[in-house]
Amino acid sequence: MIEDVDPFIGTGETDLPAQTGLAATWWWPKPQVGNTHPGATYPLGMVSACAYSGGYPTGYGAYDLSTEGLPPRLHDGDHASGFTHFQQSGTGAIRKYYNYFRVSPMLEPLDVLGRTWELTHETASPGYYSATLDSGVRAEITVGPKSAIHRYTFPEHHDARVVVDFSMGGLAIPYGATVPLRGHLESVAPGVAQGEIVVEGAPLAVHLECDVEGWRQMLWYDRRLMPGGTRLDLDHIRPTTLRPFGLMWAGPSLAGQTVELRIGFSLRGVDQARKNLRRDTDDAAPAFDERRTRTEAQWRERLDAIRVETPSSERRQVFATALYHSLIKPSFAADESPFWPSKGPWVFDVSTMWDIYRTQLPLLTALLPDKAVELANALLTICEEEGNLPIGYRMARGSDRFGRQGSALAHTLLSDICQLGLPGIDWDWALVHLSTDLRRTYGEDYLLHGHAHPISHTLDLSFGYWCTRHIASVVGDDALAAEFEELATRWVNAYDPGTGLLKDSTYYEGTRHNYSFRLQHDMEGRIALAGGDERFVAQLDEFFGYGADAVVQPGLAPSAEEMAAGYELGRFEGLNNEPDMEAPWAYYYAGRPDRTAEVVHAIVSQQFGTGRGGLPGNDDSGGLSSWYVWAALGLFPVAGQNIFLIHPPSFRYATLPMAHGSLTIDTSGFVEPEPGGPVQYVQAVSFNGASLETPWLSGAQLHEGGRLHIALGPEPSDWGRDQRPPSSRPAGAPTPRPTPTAQVEPDPIPASAPEIIEETS
Repeated sequence: MIEDVDPFIGTGETDLPAQTGLAATWWWPKPQVGNTHPGATYPLGMVSACAYSGGYPTGYGAYDLSTEGLPPRLHDGDHASGFTHFQQSGTGAIRKYYNYFRVSPMLEPLDVLGRTWELTHETASPGYYSATLDSGVRAEITVGPKSAIHRYTFPEHHDARVVVDFSMGGLAIPYGATVPLRGHLESVAPGVAQGEIVVEGAPLAVHLECDVEGWRQMLWYDRRLMPGGTRLDLDHIRPTTLRPFGLMWAGPSLAGQTVELRIGFSLRGVDQARKNLRRDTDDAAPAFDERRTRTEAQWRERLDAIRVETPSSERRQVFATALYHSLIKPSFAADESPFWPSKGPWVFDVSTMWDIYRTQLPLLTALLPDKAVELANALLTICEEEGNLPIGYRMARGSDRFGRQGSALAHTLLSDICQLGLPGIDWDWALVHLSTDLRRTYGEDYLLHGHAHPISHTLDLSFGYWCTRHIASVVGDDALAAEFEELATRWVNAYDPGTGLLKDSTYYEGTRHNYSFRLQHDMEGRIALAGGDERFVAQLDEFFGYGADAVVQPGLAPSAEEMAAGYELGRFEGLNNEPDMEAPWAYYYAGRPDRTAEVVHAIVSQQFGTGRGGLPGNDDSGGLSSWYVWAALGLFPVAGQNIFLIHPPSFRYATLPMAHGSLTIDTSGFVEPEPGGPVQYVQAVSFNGASLETPWLSGAQLHEGGRLHIALGPEPSDWGRDQRPPSSRPAGAPTPRPTPTAQVEPDPIPASAPEIIEETS
């Protein structure tokens, strides 16, 4: 499947065919661009490398800062001032943009460092990126887990050079630059240098090796050479005192001459950076082809884990690329934490849990369960060392400002792992941090008042208690499990019984409609609160635009009035953003899987495509792409509840690994889906030869593997109408009604004017 991946999908503004049917009624409030990059990456690796234009938000591309509508252009065409390292993948305004250690192959004097060259002949595949600059230099880059290798092919020139800029980072947008606090670099030997910069409070070290003989090796400061200088130390740098600094190799080049630059990275000093380079290249020099082959092999192993059958090369490309984007982040960097001395698991670019907990983390648990356990242990270690389970976590000192996005989201990952019985986690240790984390930030309001604002956090916290009560039972703390089970019932206080929707509150990137249909642990009670199945389905139908007119999507620089009118619709965001990405499956709990089939078909067939504009919104570290992978396979994981809902797949046949075995999904009556084409409905399901009347399977069943057969047809059937997915309610619990506790309401904010805090999408 690696040959089907197109890393350029999502790098441009959304360019999909005109939406039809249900899809035409969905309103996209967030930026219509995938925000991906085509650079060289390693599966869940520490390092990426790509052409650098200063564009938002990855450093690649032509776009300026965008928070809604079509992205404005920063410049026309494809340009780059060099090639940088550590890019985000598909995120929005996260304020930490990396792009460190820019490498610029030049035929000009150092004075023009920072100018851009036009890019042509760009190519990319998993683990590899290349482009030709209009200077005639051909650039190629590959990466290992903790290294990058550049190869430049020069034309004939009397003074070619490879320049490494230690001073820059971030983006070419207002307030997007990163200024190092300190910098150190030194020449170690001919062709060998090392150094460290402290950026966002993190000490990032490099060991560099360049294989050119006869070229001069020099340090430079403020674009001026330091002849004979072998060391440069800078401290207390601020924006007004920053001057560019770095090193370079320069000399005459022959036509077709290649120069290889190898860089090892570490957050624990130059010695470890050198060891990381050695580990990634096996002391090979030159190492480019060998490293590219090994990285490609790692990608092939990951991407070939899932196999789908379709005669459509375009659909195969969309699926393969979605799987690829799902496995770029988080960045695993074992033994690299710069903030505590012990060895062990460490991750960064959890960007953010709000984006990935529903889809990408369950996919990681299925395909790479050892990595899911490693991630969970890393999050627990971060909690122990820094005081909280992060919602977002990057290569930077200090907690990320994502508290308003969500609460207790790591609890879903730990709950799924625990229920699956995956080894490698000390559950007594985990329970301490999970339970303590529930009391932090909004957790205090939840305990004192029975709810927390933003009101969506009430749902987060109630579900966090529900997830954690299972872990308490596993370790034998029945008293804590009972306490948490009671606390988990407070979700009801988030709802207005008069409307059956969430109360007026502030909402992160959405309205109460976008948060009202999440898959809770007590969906039976949730539907009862809404007035029963019929009313709940009617609300969902209105939310998904049944019978509604087509909408006009925001364009370039939409007005505040246009955005307010769009939010007033209270409409599904159509995978343009995360808050309601699980809502299509809410129909299952009211006995209407046929409606889910219609909505998911409209999304899968119309909102993902090929080409740079093939994504409907920010990919957000693979959260969006992972949604597509699950939806196309005919499964949706209910994160934290360890169940999978079954719906019509988009492929006739698929195989994929699960945590404990291999799963085959095959069909009968299957018809290749087309945009605007007929919807297929589930008629019957069997699992390992036994008829399955429920529209769901437990994670324990599915993760063992086997054969899932789905019979499809052109009309809705009775399958799944009577058997509802599990709903957890304490024995004898009455129909939910909001608890008359001390309600400390904020000043109401109309649902048409949500609080939009731009951080990730």
